[in-house]
Amino acid sequence: MLECVPNISEGRSREVVDGLARAVTRVRDVHLASVHMDPDHHRSVLTFLGPPPAVQAAALALARAVFEAVDMRTHQGIHPRLGALDVLPFVPLQDLTMADAVAVARTVAERLAADYQLPVYLYGAAARSPERRSLLAIRAGQYEGLPTRLADPSWRPDFGPARFEPRLGASLVGAREVLVAYNVWLDTDDLAAARAIARAVRESAGGLPALQAMGGRLERRGIAQVAMNLLDYRITPLPRAFDAVRAEAAKRGVGVRRGELVGLAPRAAFAGRSPESVGLVDWSDASYLDSYL
Repeated sequence: MLECVPNISEGRSREVVDGLARAVTRVRDVHLASVHMDPDHHRSVLTFLGPPPAVQAAALALARAVFEAVDMRTHQGIHPRLGALDVLPFVPLQDLTMADAVAVARTVAERLAADYQLPVYLYGAAARSPERRSLLAIRAGQYEGLPTRLADPSWRPDFGPARFEPRLGASLVGAREVLVAYNVWLDTDDLAAARAIARAVRESAGGLPALQAMGGRLERRGIAQVAMNLLDYRITPLPRAFDAVRAEAAKRGVGVRRGELVGLAPRAAFAGRSPESVGLVDWSDASYLDSYL
């Protein structure tokens, strides 16, 4: 069982995202487990699983649909991004090794570059050099800074031309372990407070280990949010992240409305607590990654 969790720079058109989902479900032996749209991030995250050949075929079918529908020249959102098919990670699950996921990632990356004349970077376990393992490092400067990055010989893409393609940008294809994407909605629209809370809890600023976090404002909901990636849920599980955000928010006189899971999470990520205890309302067991293994 191989998992793929593409992040796409389109989160406002239900018609477009439904079309992307159909591109995946048309591939035999692939199960589309989750579709998450966010209009403020202007980003959608799909989660699908299956045998490696089927998942590889679905990833390529999805890429074609994305490149036909998404135009980066008009894209604005609060989430960092580099291109239309922004991030395409492959995650080894049942009876697979990381080497298996890396092989699929590199094959797909090469195909995307060849078929669409697109700059493609490898990251995570698929990276060919240590400085490119970090998604954040590659995406520094975002889409707007991509022409400058492509002109730098040290940042030539792993596949495809070192040429800026305004409509599609660039894609990042990688292999990684299970990551839990999790947001906490605050009972305020104070962007400064959200950013301060994110800074207090993230590892890079001395907070929780294996945790990335950023603060943003969800204009359409009238609230601020702390968006997090739990890079290793065994080190920092969901309850620890939620409790830390709630404690930092309380220091600033801010309440917490709820949690939000993007995609799936293993049962073990809850460390024995209920989904409701970390703010996940209307929980469905279909959001447990274990349900598909």
